[in-house]
Amino acid sequence: MNLAASIQRQRALFQTGATRPLAFRRARLRELEDAVGSHEQALLEALHADLRKPPHEAFGSEIGLVRAELRHALRHLPSWMARRRRPVPWLAWPGRGFVEPEPYGVALIIGPWNYPVQLLLAPLIGALAAGNCVVLKPSEFAPRTAAALARLIEAIYPEDYVTVVQGERETAEALLCERFDAIFFTGSTAVGRLVMAAAARHLTPVTLELGGKSPCIVCADAPLETTARRIVWGKFLNAGQSCVAPDFVLVDRRVRDGLLAALQRAVRAFYGQDPQKSPDYARIVNPRHIDRLAGYLQGGKPIEGGRWDAQDLYFAPTILTDVAPDAPVMQDEIFGPILPVLEFDRLENALEMLRERPTPLALYVFTRDRSMQERVLKGTRSGGVCVNDTLTHMVGSGLPFGGLGESGLGAYHGRASFDCFSHSRSVLRRSLAIDPALRYPPPRISLAALKRASRFLLG
Repeated sequence: MNLAASIQRQRALFQTGATRPLAFRRARLRELEDAVGSHEQALLEALHADLRKPPHEAFGSEIGLVRAELRHALRHLPSWMARRRRPVPWLAWPGRGFVEPEPYGVALIIGPWNYPVQLLLAPLIGALAAGNCVVLKPSEFAPRTAAALARLIEAIYPEDYVTVVQGERETAEALLCERFDAIFFTGSTAVGRLVMAAAARHLTPVTLELGGKSPCIVCADAPLETTARRIVWGKFLNAGQSCVAPDFVLVDRRVRDGLLAALQRAVRAFYGQDPQKSPDYARIVNPRHIDRLAGYLQGGKPIEGGRWDAQDLYFAPTILTDVAPDAPVMQDEIFGPILPVLEFDRLENALEMLRERPTPLALYVFTRDRSMQERVLKGTRSGGVCVNDTLTHMVGSGLPFGGLGESGLGAYHGRASFDCFSHSRSVLRRSLAIDPALRYPPPRISLAALKRASRFLLG
């Protein structure tokens, strides 16, 4: 594919204004909604082939979320597109001000392999709702899903509106050499830096959804069985290959042993005595990641799991204890089914440890005590926070989802997705009927009088 020519065709379509009307945007979103429904089985099969995703998990964490985003966008798109009135100063009287959302133009969306459907199509919904043309680059590490998504998109959209570009790393690098009007990337922090550097060449606005080590704090008053179930669900969904998975647990020393026992019970209740035989447990994306995860086991003592089968791409749900804070497993984002558990004596000690680390994408805290919850909220920084649960803060369309610092830049989901792919253009519209001479030279009042009047004139 001639990338430059393809992008130019999209820019030509955009410049005709065809993608801007509400009716056009709604029609294209409905086409995507219908296509996701008609291609659902093909997507489920592709997700199973690439990552051994169980059908319930694949639907709930991928297709179901995409369909919910589509319904939300279709319901609220007219209000998102509406002009928003703004006050103007007396100096501009008589006049009116408003802010009008404008599409950027041609957007590039680069998706990851861990949730290859959701994390490609969810930003696409925002881009189309905002009136853009889009180039999609799915991950080469989930090739069957990438091919299924390409077939879905090709069935409903012409290439000069939305096109899917498949290929290896070199293809992504070639795309980043082209000029886009917006770039949306989901992936690692290291690659996110490269994307931002490439975008800087053209001063292209970027949204980066990255990752990091999302901590989970368990206070002494937390109900251990419920807490353990929610941590295990959030950690081992998709075999731990989630950017917002709890990366490690900090538990009050007084309930450490009880929590560890409850975590083990939850693992066995969810996946049985041998999770490799469970139809509800996914697989690691490739052998290289199996080797990477195996190396982390040296940083602690596995009290659950610790087994792997490279041929089957299986890595057991693993709980690590006796972990040193400076061990490699506590330095890198794990992105796999290993859960280190460390203890603290005082909550402030745990918060101090977190403040010394890069800002995570998510933070989890389990406690019934509202004052403890507030201490965590005020004493930490993170992209998002989920109190007494894991992952669910990113499920709905009402809460913007995004990172901070090394965990990302910008946010999306719901209205935030529309805003992510829109420029808020300020417009001041004045009448020509009245033209006071006060602002024109030569000055008609003294500087002292102007200073007194400025609060009235300028607001």
